[in-house]
Amino acid sequence: MARDTRTDKIGRVMAHLSGHIWLRPPGGGREWTAHPDDVTPVTASESLRQRVAEANARARHGFN
Repeated sequence: MARDTRTDKIGRVMAHLSGHIWLRPPGGGREWTAHPDDVTPVTASESLRQRVAEANARARHGFN
């Protein structure tokens, strides 16, 4: 999990391609790209919060 400091969004790192980092929002959705200089790791508590949000989203949509 990482924070895009340009947009202040947290996402799961999906890839690092062509000089960009691809991030996906917690719980799924459309990926976005960020410049590596704009991406920072999140704290352990922020990461846990996002993983719980992903699990809750899967449960709401029946993807256990």
